[in-house]
Amino acid sequence: MATMEATAVERLYLAGEWIETAESLEVRSPYSGEMVARVARAGPDETRRAIDAAEEAMRQPLPPWRRADILERISQLVRDRGEELAQTICAEAGKPLKAARVEASRAVNTYALAAGEARRICGDSVPISGTQPGDGHLAWTVRVPIGIVGAISPFNFPLNLVAHKLAPALAAGCAVVHKPASQTPLSALRLAALSQEAGLPAGWLSVLPGSGSDVGDVLVQDERVRMLTFTGSAEVGWGLRTRAGRKKVALELGNASPVIVEADADLDLASAKVATHAFSYAGQTCVSVQRVYVQRDAVDDFLARLVRKVEALRIGDPADEATDVGPVIDASNRDRISAWIDEAVASGAEIVTGGGQRDCLLRPTVLRGVTPEMKVCSREIFGPVCSVIPYESLEEAFREANATEYGLQAAIFTRSLHPAVKAAARLQFGSVMINEAPEWRVDQMPYGGTKASGNTKEGPAYTIREMTEERLIVLAGA
Repeated sequence: MATMEATAVERLYLAGEWIETAESLEVRSPYSGEMVARVARAGPDETRRAIDAAEEAMRQPLPPWRRADILERISQLVRDRGEELAQTICAEAGKPLKAARVEASRAVNTYALAAGEARRICGDSVPISGTQPGDGHLAWTVRVPIGIVGAISPFNFPLNLVAHKLAPALAAGCAVVHKPASQTPLSALRLAALSQEAGLPAGWLSVLPGSGSDVGDVLVQDERVRMLTFTGSAEVGWGLRTRAGRKKVALELGNASPVIVEADADLDLASAKVATHAFSYAGQTCVSVQRVYVQRDAVDDFLARLVRKVEALRIGDPADEATDVGPVIDASNRDRISAWIDEAVASGAEIVTGGGQRDCLLRPTVLRGVTPEMKVCSREIFGPVCSVIPYESLEEAFREANATEYGLQAAIFTRSLHPAVKAAARLQFGSVMINEAPEWRVDQMPYGGTKASGNTKEGPAYTIREMTEERLIVLAGA
């Protein structure tokens, strides 16, 4: 296996080979701005070569037991190299080290879950003898690989969201051409090295750092790529779907996550969950808490508890074991987030705690007095900012929570069964959490949204179903 130690230019992984190219990408620390690595940059030629190799690989299918064995070995290798992978995530993404370790451990589970699903992919018996024309026939379905999968992943979970694309595709029997985020390609390349070490044959996986116009456009345009799986912004995702023609396109996109806090809720629990899940990884997850609707009688008590917890968060170097909140990914996002806060304040919002910045570190910020049209409320901020908004009635809270183009995950905190059940029925989101933050996720659950937030469910069992097609078989003369 090719070594993956840091070199002048780290090579990309193209169908079993580690290659250099004429151009490279700079990977810089979001915290210090220092160079972490230079990575070979793929272009259209490398992307077409990867698709050629994937097409050739799929002419010799891997049986399910072998796919499962390989995925189990990858899972074990990720476990064995977990600290190295966590350090890589921390360096390239600026994710606090303790959160990066959690991500690495989740990737272990994602591959193990996919391995288990590979062993039980199956179809159904079709009761065609239930009508007279079906007499003397047997019918059943099998699930077959959809074909080559083009995978495009974001910067914020550079290991586990990659695993959620690669592991189910390989479990389904699909070769994958993967474009990682340009800011965070190193974790995906480490994962490719472990896949090679685990015995994945050449051609089944290529990892091609590069631009959307160089790599992504080829994946969209080449008809041999049968499916695209994309996680990222709604604007880019729905644009890909528009251009993809007959390809299947699976989208997991953004959110402006609402939390409803009833007056009878455990306010200490609710404020602790919001303080953690609005600001972990500097709010850079699709389901970070952004809008907190609190019943008016409880809002002052809730805010006091929340502010104490937020102000106790440790901000700084993500490599420091004690850090809770690290930097946002780059200066352009820092400036955008700061501008949205300033815009809200200029329009009448109040900063309860936070505000201000140092380099790419933004202080965790809690706002009150926001209105629905403000960007901090109406759009996905993807930064360490949440707004606390009072409400009078539960119906008002549902109406405000639903007044968004997004629909990924939402939450309610209450000690009463009736509002919890009503929330499950009334909140227009892919998942509704009760006494848990909307950022909560385990890797086997069906995760995905409605409206602008996407069109699919992730979780290995659900993704594998998307990446396979149902084939009907009819046997006459039975």
